[in-house]
Amino acid sequence: MTYSEPERRTQSLASWLSSATLPDVALTIYGCGPDEAALFRELAPRFGVVPTITEASVSEATIELALGKRCISVGHKTPITNQTLLALARAGVTYISTRSIGYNHLDVDYADTVGITVENVAYSPDSVADYTLMLMLMAVRNAKPMLRRADIHDYRLNDARGKELRDLTVGVIGTGRIGAAVIDRLRGFGCRTVAYDNRPATSADYVPLDELLPVSDILTLHTPLTEDTRHLLDRRRIEQLKPGAYVVNTGRGPLLDTEALLTALENGRLGGAALDVLEGEDGIFYADCSNEPVESKQLRRLQELPNVIISPHTAYYTDHALSDTVENSIINCRKFENRKQQWI
Repeated sequence: MTYSEPERRTQSLASWLSSATLPDVALTIYGCGPDEAALFRELAPRFGVVPTITEASVSEATIELALGKRCISVGHKTPITNQTLLALARAGVTYISTRSIGYNHLDVDYADTVGITVENVAYSPDSVADYTLMLMLMAVRNAKPMLRRADIHDYRLNDARGKELRDLTVGVIGTGRIGAAVIDRLRGFGCRTVAYDNRPATSADYVPLDELLPVSDILTLHTPLTEDTRHLLDRRRIEQLKPGAYVVNTGRGPLLDTEALLTALENGRLGGAALDVLEGEDGIFYADCSNEPVESKQLRRLQELPNVIISPHTAYYTDHALSDTVENSIINCRKFENRKQQWI
């Protein structure tokens, strides 16, 4: 039997705990939904962790839940202000495990200045990679109008025929764990794949970005969001894309200049887009907005287009990835409390 990296880490940690006597670790888990809460309650005792679980996001109003604890775990759905970080430090918190790969919801450098270490968690890249391929296929097969018509019992064929991946070139920007997993999946479809990354790490055909854009029928974004990559796909670069190209984003919303994308979609320059992340998604995604107007004009414009698919930052959300996330959050905090022990 083969084991995933999280499974090997769990077995190693569980074995070590069984042969050592350690004090329990108190951990406050903020922004915890029911599915996460059930996993935390199941897994925490195995690692000698005593959880305090709340659905509330971490804020100055919920600081009291962290009093007396060095470690907390936070979700990625709500931004954490510097004022909240300072209040956490004053409450005695010295470690934050964020249940995400990205850190864009808090200022890691500021946290360090007030004595708080921040770490992310690893989870299987397969969840996002699978979802990315699904969005690609839905985009090139014009799935949105077809499904909408089927819902009202209109079963005619689409006006436009779909495309097959084997006939297309896919450009992958960012070839870390998720980008590499996307490339692995694309091999099975027989399409040409080209890649761009400052640090090539796969056997993909790497080319400069200005060469990748004009040959890509589909462009998919998987690079981390930094000051250097914000609006990486801006108006100039969108204009470099092959006419009729599709843009897929399961990375971070601000990698893409949304206004420039809208212009290219509305004037017919691009064939379509499939977006699981969006600029300005905070306060909209993960909320039920069905009975209230959506304030984002860009989101409303995107959803009006028949060739644009929007989903609410859900690519990561699978049973396997959630289990990895909860497990590794617990392990991170346990390791921080016992870092000098060298037990993994």
